[in-house]
Amino acid sequence: MVKLRTVKHQPAEVGLAVKRLQHRHHRALSQALAPLGLSLVQWDTLRHLDRQPDASLHDLAVLTFQTDQSFGSLAVRMAERGLIERVPGPGRAVRHRLTEEGARLRAEGQALADQVVESSFSLLSPAQLDELGDLLAIALGSDA
Repeated sequence: MVKLRTVKHQPAEVGLAVKRLQHRHHRALSQALAPLGLSLVQWDTLRHLDRQPDASLHDLAVLTFQTDQSFGSLAVRMAERGLIERVPGPGRAVRHRLTEEGARLRAEGQALADQVVESSFSLLSPAQLDELGDLLAIALGSDA
């Protein structure tokens, strides 16, 4: 007789838990960033530009889970607010850079984001947090 292995957590339940945690983070981050006059996607753009100066519109759209068209509109508004600069790149490409104001708001937003995420994972021990990070990296594979 073949003994079936029981699974404590079904994949669909784990996927839903990941989605719920992400939703909680998004709500809390949106609330924390509002006093800075930033939306979550605006702060995420500033964060990615800090890591990848001169990123293209397409690269930033992919990194922020936006379409090229919607990110283009966002980038124009952010440039008008003085948060980013749009500079010509090779060919028809447009590159993006943080302004001083964008860099300042990115840093302030990072401190708030760190508080939100640290609070969210506060019930996990350092070893559990490391294990969760390792498991998510395995699940994401090359998308990590």
